[in-house]
Amino acid sequence: MSIKIIITGGTFDKEYNELTGELFFNKTHIPETLKLGRSRLELKILTLMMCDSLNMNYSDVDIILKECRDSKEEKILITHGTDKMVNTAKILGENIKNKTIVLTGAIIPYAFGSSDGMFNLGSALAFVQSLPHGVYIVMNGKYFHYGNVRKNIQNGNFEEIKLKNNKDDLSKGNFS
Repeated sequence: MSIKIIITGGTFDKEYNELTGELFFNKTHIPETLKLGRSRLELKILTLMMCDSLNMNYSDVDIILKECRDSKEEKILITHGTDKMVNTAKILGENIKNKTIVLTGAIIPYAFGSSDGMFNLGSALAFVQSLPHGVYIVMNGKYFHYGNVRKNIQNGNFEEIKLKNNKDDLSKGNFS
């Protein structure tokens, strides 16, 4: 069973410019992280884009959706920025039913050395192998169904939402 990892950027893959203090993209840290974690899984890794999710738009999400639809793998892990992760998960969940898709990311860049991304990546790999078909977000050792999660911007954590109020919560941060 092969798992496809689709890299889209996000904080996990950001670098720090010591001169300007800015964060930027260079190359993905996923292969290095998998090597450090001694992963023995059969993986296919594809860098689709290196994008901050705050800058993602519907065209970017369409590219992700097409790649997931066209993928022969039924188990897909997507690294993604956390700011619009819920939005992408919702679009994938409404359009793909025959695969297990897990989105994960990081609040702290890998390059900082204290990133939560390594733990999130490992957790996501475990969950993508064990969850039934559907679309999920995996952060901090927990998994959430795409229709029942939000990012709490006050504390930087993902949390379940009350289903009867999820329409309002999911509409925040729409793609432009």
